Amino acid sequence: MRTQVLRLGRSRFVRYALVSLGALALDMGSFLALLALAVPATPAAVLGYGAGILAHWLASSRMIFADRLAARGAGRLRQQSGFLVSALVGLGVTGLTVWLCGLAGWDPRLSKLLAVVLSFQLTWLLRKHVVFRPISRAI
Repeated sequence: MRTQVLRLGRSRFVRYALVSLGALALDMGSFLALLALAVPATPAAVLGYGAGILAHWLASSRMIFADRLAARGAGRLRQQSGFLVSALVGLGVTGLTVWLCGLAGWDPRLSKLLAVVLSFQLTWLLRKHVVFRPISRAI
């Protein structure tokens, strides 16, 4: 049992999921606080997502993909730019999902939860296979 727990802790996906939960806590906390301040749902969702982006980069580059982090300079800037692009893709998915669900009359919290699932899957794939691909295969 302990070996299985240790193996899970070494899993890049599990670590990514845990870091994502932390960024999500920041995201959702911001989202709910903004809703309480009467900010409309779509901008609140976008701002909340944005708040988690920086936290996620810091943790991802140090705790998940440290072995794939490019050296300072052009390679690192490329990764940071790629991370930002993947975050903006996730942000677009978040905003679009909340907006479409709002048009359908969904509760904003349920809309945000659906957006989280969709955005998580897409950004994980982009970051694992594009942004932080093994350095030996990096362009």
